[in-house]
Amino acid sequence: MPSKSTPLGRVRRSQALPVQASAAALGAPPGFIYLASQSPRRRQLLEQLGVAFELLLPTDDEDAEALEAVLPGEAPARYVKRVTRLKLEAAVARLERRGLPLAPVLCSDTTVARGRQIFGKPLDDRDAARMLGALTGATHRVLTAVALWVPASSLPHPGKALPTSTRIRAPFFAVPGRAGRGIDTVCESRVTFERMSPAQIARYVASGEPRGKAGAYAIQGQAAMHVTGIHGSYSGIMGLPMHETSVLLRRVGLLP
Repeated sequence: MPSKSTPLGRVRRSQALPVQASAAALGAPPGFIYLASQSPRRRQLLEQLGVAFELLLPTDDEDAEALEAVLPGEAPARYVKRVTRLKLEAAVARLERRGLPLAPVLCSDTTVARGRQIFGKPLDDRDAARMLGALTGATHRVLTAVALWVPASSLPHPGKALPTSTRIRAPFFAVPGRAGRGIDTVCESRVTFERMSPAQIARYVASGEPRGKAGAYAIQGQAAMHVTGIHGSYSGIMGLPMHETSVLLRRVGLLP
């Protein structure tokens, strides 16, 4: 944990900033961002992009799980995009409330869907077994939304020419009550499971790996032995699509 006098650029990438860090004492260097995610997998993937970042995590008085409630009849793609934007709004408010130096904020959320049915994080082991039973022997979708908020002072000039690879269709959107703009995208992949026996499902659930995972599994863990096919982004299935994330960062000049 850095002291208030520690230059921000010298703090370890995966280290969370103190809640009461002084904006006057800490200056955000160019290319630095905040990651508003508790997922170790997202931290690992963002580190692979070579982006300097610090964690911007909710405190105990923030009900982050409440943001993930599914609305009646909500389609999976609309759901994951809406939830990610809500998390982004909460993170930007958190940044300003703590008086931290302004810098871009990155959020992401992943959901699993079969048809229009959404499989979020299991409530308990029994719920995890139910989810896996519904996914076994079939192909399902994994949707990961990525959203980036950029302070007004860091937005690219409207007339600035950008490389073709950075031109994505998603327009900038306003974050309610905040200066700056947000931009987001959704990555969709497909995963096929072999037909798992009740004993195999029970064994996997007992490993504890399904807990806290959308769809009750982790593609990079023991669940991989039951995966017969993947179409799309492996990193997106893990929780942070590397290509789509890098495109957003290039779009605002944070990556070359």
